[in-house]
Amino acid sequence: MNLDDTQKKKVAAWLAGGLKLSEIQKQLAAEFGLQMTYMDVRLLVDDLKLMPKDVEPPKPAAPANNQTAAVLAASGPAKTPEPGPKAGGVSVTVDQIAKPGAVVSGQVTFSDGNTAGWYLDETNRLGLIPKQQGYRPSAADVQQFQMVLQEELSKY
Repeated sequence: MNLDDTQKKKVAAWLAGGLKLSEIQKQLAAEFGLQMTYMDVRLLVDDLKLMPKDVEPPKPAAPANNQTAAVLAASGPAKTPEPGPKAGGVSVTVDQIAKPGAVVSGQVTFSDGNTAGWYLDETNRLGLIPKQQGYRPSAADVQQFQMVLQEELSKY
């Protein structure tokens, strides 16, 4: 479909004004009575050597706390597991290859000797898989685990 110069200038102005191609499609129909498909509008804009304004991409949500930031930073290259520091009897290792469905994973040994697998999933949820069914670590051990995990992941 051929447009005259005034119509082309109008399309250029709409595009410069930030209208999306679908909105330009509606404007062409409303103002000029031109029924065009979305693809036709896209090709028209390309033929006019115009470039739609990029919509500013949404900014990622800020991590809830330093632990989440440290864990997210660990999603880089995998390293050999090393025992974490013994702080309050809690030690943490990081798997060289994360478990399926996890961004990062590893093992934790709590002060009472019980062990569990841990993982961080794609939605930043930290989970524990205790070796002993029904085991729940103490609140103090959980807090120590989170601190040791943060320290361990900051190494990556």
